[in-house]
Amino acid sequence: MTKKTESISTPKGNVHLKIKIDDLQTFDPLTNNQKKFFELYKRGDYFIALLGSPGVGKTFLALLKSLEEVLDKANSFEKVVIIRSAVQVRDQGFVPGTLEEKMAMYETPYIDICKTLFSRKDAWQRLCEQSHIDFISTTAIRGRTFDDAILIVDEAANLSWMELSAVMTRVGYRSKIIICGDLFQNDLIKNKNDTSGLSKFLDVARTMPEFSEINFTPDDIIRSSLTKNFIIACQNKGLIPSQ
Repeated sequence: MTKKTESISTPKGNVHLKIKIDDLQTFDPLTNNQKKFFELYKRGDYFIALLGSPGVGKTFLALLKSLEEVLDKANSFEKVVIIRSAVQVRDQGFVPGTLEEKMAMYETPYIDICKTLFSRKDAWQRLCEQSHIDFISTTAIRGRTFDDAILIVDEAANLSWMELSAVMTRVGYRSKIIICGDLFQNDLIKNKNDTSGLSKFLDVARTMPEFSEINFTPDDIIRSSLTKNFIIACQNKGLIPSQ
């Protein structure tokens, strides 16, 4: 995504200055698939899957468009809800602290994205304080209903079928959901008792008229040329399937 260049800083004076829609930087799509997502979102699609290669901007794009709507007072959306599984904790054994403290390590990618989106180091903290963003684990989703919200399910390949099903049944009145994932980037393979439910979930979703999906390929990778060439080299060696 291209953007106007500004330095990233913490606002002087009132460090608790609220974030507004005017603070959101302008980004343009860099690839045809990014452009397609912008078009689907503008069209009003409310059940979208962004799938494929790492480094194509799936989470960045989802958070950009979601915050754009949430911060626009003309919209009914009140908050962005980022949902992911704490799958990596399973490899670390017991981790002390509350659920929020255990999940804090997974917030880093979103902190970085918000820093870029608003050119402010404190953007994530301010958005959370203003109740524009919630970050939760699938372990805490049962019994919840999300009305007037935009749900982003990130690292979806790390969710089991039961987790994905639970998330989908939490979508409430006037809400949207965006699924971000890569079928071939799955940490659940480390646990023989747990398998990714993303493939099964997509099989079901594709039978629904509300569903739209965009499949990104290595041609869409914008993170760096090194990342792009590494993914292509892995495909050429048969280490990951071609997308």
